[in-house]
Amino acid sequence: MTADNGKEFAYHEQITETLSVPVYFAHPYHAWQRGLNENTNGLLRQYWPKSIDFKAVTPAQVIPVLEQLNNRPRKTLGFETPAKLMQDHLAAKAA
Repeated sequence: MTADNGKEFAYHEQITETLSVPVYFAHPYHAWQRGLNENTNGLLRQYWPKSIDFKAVTPAQVIPVLEQLNNRPRKTLGFETPAKLMQDHLAAKAA
């Protein structure tokens, strides 16, 4: 997983431990090091314009969008969905 340097990743050690994936940090102002993040931002902009105040967006509005995006096949994932690959990863870890 590649993250920016935001405080939301202060617990990156727990993410690594729980998901069994390493966390890498991109250099500031190097958006190309966070390609998936930038692509996801573009996908989210299909639902909410850049000027949106996310304080006004409710969880009830976010959940269907997350479900759509997580069940959308991605070329970079061999046309698998993020949800399917995460399910497979967690099943393999539990076995």
